[in-house]
Amino acid sequence: MKYRRLGKAGLQLSEVSLGSWVTFGSQIGDDIAEQLMITAYDRGINFFDNAESYASLKSEYVMGYLLKKIAWNRTTYVISSKVFWGGKLPNQTGLSRKHISEACHGALERFRTSYLDLFFCHRPDPNTPIEETVYAMSDLVRQGKILYWGTSEWSAEQIIEAFHIAKENYLIPPTMEQPQYNLFHRHKVEIEYVPLYDPKGIGLGTTIWSPLASGLLSGKYIDAKPDNTRIDRPGMEWLKDQIFGPENKWKHDAVIKLKKLADSLGISIAAMCIAWCLKNPNVSTVILGATKVSQLLENLKAIEVVDILTDEVMYDIERIFE
Repeated sequence: MKYRRLGKAGLQLSEVSLGSWVTFGSQIGDDIAEQLMITAYDRGINFFDNAESYASLKSEYVMGYLLKKIAWNRTTYVISSKVFWGGKLPNQTGLSRKHISEACHGALERFRTSYLDLFFCHRPDPNTPIEETVYAMSDLVRQGKILYWGTSEWSAEQIIEAFHIAKENYLIPPTMEQPQYNLFHRHKVEIEYVPLYDPKGIGLGTTIWSPLASGLLSGKYIDAKPDNTRIDRPGMEWLKDQIFGPENKWKHDAVIKLKKLADSLGISIAAMCIAWCLKNPNVSTVILGATKVSQLLENLKAIEVVDILTDEVMYDIERIFE
């Protein structure tokens, strides 16, 4: 396993990591979750991603229970949580000082730990001044309850505003962003955020999610819509529409062409698409999701595929998306 710095921060993350969205506490049992974490850790993964909204808090309970049970040395792994969707009542959502503080303390209890390594603002909050959010996050860092804070799916303009508020008021600025990044979602990472990567400025790190576009780039939807996948779960209708909506036929056509290219290289399309993300030097880590150990092991092959993606192969991939 190779490791990358989180932007200009000193923290090092495994170039691929394990996420728990729609799996832990929901789609898989605790026994499978334990097998996935142990398999990941044994192969060098040191970052485990989570959020208060995942399985309505259950995901963090499961991960916290397993971390206590497995009892790895706390200095050998990094865990994260995200704050925004904590409930349905007033003050249980958003980025107010109250919710940020309560979400952090709740995550600490669920993880059974004294600090979180990474704490993300899961989405921008139009109802809370960015100043309030920056002050609240900075306070948590200075209290030792989180080590780094960042954002998820914020615009470059919002991140820059948060950074300048922090600098002007001697606060702790954001360190990282968690955007979606894959062959179908590229604008933020490749264009919008480019000025933010400069280590002389913000030095933004990125922990990217959905490298396989919720499974579309794994090739599993080429022949049919498989049963018992995340798109069949209640509340995921929006995702099903993104994959099977009539306006998205071009995506399926692209996947077919990508699979032919992967087959010609003797690699899986999933490993190729994850490796494609890793070719971007501004990606700090690629978050993988899995429902079984065999799936995780297959996706981990992406580490070996990076060198196979020569300039010529990368050009062939780009041609598919012309």
